[in-house]
Amino acid sequence: MTATVTQSHGPQTASPASQRIIDCDVHHLFREWSALEPYLAEPWRSRITQPGYRVGGLGYQSPAGHRRKDAYPAGGGAPGSDPDLLIRQLFEENKVDIGILTGEIYGWNMHPHQDYANAVMAAWNDWTIEHWLEAYPRLFRGAIAINSNDPQAAAAEIDRLGSRDDLVMIIMGATSTSPYGQKRYYPIYEAAVRHDLPVAMHPAAAGTGVAHAVTAVGYPRTFFEYHTGLLTIFQSQLISIVAEGVFARFPTLKMVFIEGGVSWLPALMWRMDKNYKALRADAPWVTRLPSEYIHDHCYFTTQPIEEPPHNEWLLQLFEMIDAQNVLLYASDYPHWDFDAMSVMNRLPATYRRKIFYENAAQLFKLTTE
Repeated sequence: MTATVTQSHGPQTASPASQRIIDCDVHHLFREWSALEPYLAEPWRSRITQPGYRVGGLGYQSPAGHRRKDAYPAGGGAPGSDPDLLIRQLFEENKVDIGILTGEIYGWNMHPHQDYANAVMAAWNDWTIEHWLEAYPRLFRGAIAINSNDPQAAAAEIDRLGSRDDLVMIIMGATSTSPYGQKRYYPIYEAAVRHDLPVAMHPAAAGTGVAHAVTAVGYPRTFFEYHTGLLTIFQSQLISIVAEGVFARFPTLKMVFIEGGVSWLPALMWRMDKNYKALRADAPWVTRLPSEYIHDHCYFTTQPIEEPPHNEWLLQLFEMIDAQNVLLYASDYPHWDFDAMSVMNRLPATYRRKIFYENAAQLFKLTTE
């Protein structure tokens, strides 16, 4: 599945030839929930505009606001809902060449009514295709949103859309009702392998709906605690996926960990390698060091990149995780902690070329001309 991308659309200003950019986490939205009504059958169509029937509500709220203040469209609607403004701020101001649309729908996997969640995610996928991917084919690629907590339905949705060239990965909420290494999720990985699509996970709905607390010791009180602790979700999922032998069973599967940082990764790999040497009888299906599976199968996005006080510490961290081969640039546009490229531009040219463009181009089978 190879998508050919050129740079001739509208207001876009292409980045310098020496620094092409693929942004792997662009959050697009609709102006109103009613946008999904044409893609839903009853009884879900009547419910989607009623707040009490949607995921969200009481949760951890950022005191800085969840989105950039300058990303609100002049005509109303949420940041990320106006394609022209998004293109100007992301493609012109930050010189992005291709944006991978991730949206914000995957948290619906924590809705207690699974059939409703399945319908809403399918509607979201159809709306994204019509209003973004087909409307701006030179700029955007998308992700198939799935309800991970209904693996059979998720696999069916992957099979429904997996042959499209403009959908380059699968995305699911990082929060789940059980760890993602367990066998109940195999239908998702089987479908991903059938269509040669990477599976991404993104933080969403932690501590809300039918989700567990965001920490192993209960519910934090502030957004500061919640947001800082999100990395523990990724740690738990990665431990499960490796220890349960997902990559041994699905040797071509690739996974992307979006918006979880990377500073935690070296310590986790070292701890897993050490424990594996003593406890491998507990996981006989794991035949290699856990760090080797992670290096071969996993990608991580830059946002929110850790910013140590000394730049050389970041370079040391990147060496520890083989960043030039496993890291993907992501801005997280238009969220409050949107990352421009100031930190990444301080890296050596080899890192920038691989992280900004080449790793994503290879993973998503994208080429430019």
